Amino acid sequence: VQLQASGGGLVQPGCSLRLSCVTSGGAFSMRVLGWFRQNPGKEREFVGCISEDGTRTYYADSVQGRFTISRDNFKNTLYLQMNTLKPEDTAVYYCAARRLGKGTTLSREEYDYWGQGTQVTVSS
Repeated sequence: VQLQASGGGLVQPGCSLRLSCVTSGGAFSMRVLGWFRQNPGKEREFVGCISEDGTRTYYADSVQGRFTISRDNFKNTLYLQMNTLKPEDTAVYYCAARRLGKGTTLSREEYDYWGQGTQVTVSS
């Protein structure tokens, strides 16, 4: 399974940005997907995840109410809509996928496939 994240950039505080993650390798609609982020010298942290059919989503407290995860199972694409961005949201954002048959989880160790990351910088 290959994942390719895109959409990062430099934005001002309060602005919005949408990240995309295109996947290939099969069975997209049968996989739990997640977003994580990481800053230099820090652990990669959970942002949110979404169930196979998109009906269930879970978020970190720090982004709840500002970020929205969605997926298009026809386009094999995962999205992360980020609104009201803050400087503390600055990080490299990674998309990830679980093996088939595995449920939603907040634990990065339980994701099996990772994209290359896209940089998001929130600064005035």
